[in-house]
Amino acid sequence: MRTRAVVANTFREAIRDKVLYNLVFFALLVMGVSVVLGKMTLGERLKIIQDVSLAGMSVFGLLIAIFVGIGLVHKEIQRRTIYILLAKPISRRRFIVGKYLGLMLVIGLNMAVMTVALLALLALFSPTGIPWGSLVAVVLILVELMVVTAVAVLFSTFSTPTLSAMLTLGVWVIGRFSSDLIRLAARSESPALRGLVALVHALLPNLEKFDVKHLVVYGMTIEPSYVAGALLYGLLYIAFLLGLACVIFERRDFK
Repeated sequence: MRTRAVVANTFREAIRDKVLYNLVFFALLVMGVSVVLGKMTLGERLKIIQDVSLAGMSVFGLLIAIFVGIGLVHKEIQRRTIYILLAKPISRRRFIVGKYLGLMLVIGLNMAVMTVALLALLALFSPTGIPWGSLVAVVLILVELMVVTAVAVLFSTFSTPTLSAMLTLGVWVIGRFSSDLIRLAARSESPALRGLVALVHALLPNLEKFDVKHLVVYGMTIEPSYVAGALLYGLLYIAFLLGLACVIFERRDFK
């Protein structure tokens, strides 16, 4: 019940943020633009709609995770409400988990709105019916956003919002292009650089696992075993990040 109260309070606070509505509006606008672009490309309309729409959902979901997630703890400290909350019979661990779940409710709601818009576009412009593989891509995008949100929550427990945003964005960039970094490092003559890149690749989340947009766009089969593996990887990494965030937050001194 105590965790549920934190979840509900976080959801109410985040949902009032006008930034969320602006980001969702622009995401829907991007989907509309994809229709226009599709008309300009003969025979490629459906591919353009899927490609641009899924990319828009990923990018705007990322922005929501960063802009809202980085301030989850800092706002409570800045307004000094953290002292009131921690004085109540609720553990710091439940506080962090509740904050995370509340933000994920907001992101999930926004993703649901964008998914409905995407399915409507696909139903309207697909001559063979809705390509349901797009839903698999949406699910994996959501898991990616769950990981990124956990990263943002982790950094918010010990850093300022500006630094948290930069660090979270850095983790996302490295996670999305980790294989490219490995290939570039392999060409280097420096063993130290190759070792450093390998270490970073091992420690930071491999977000490329959740990007199946190209497979969906070209109608390629996505193996259920791959999806299950990506889901398990994401959930385990989220558990690790939240556990680390709880440990850091429990040791933090607010006096």
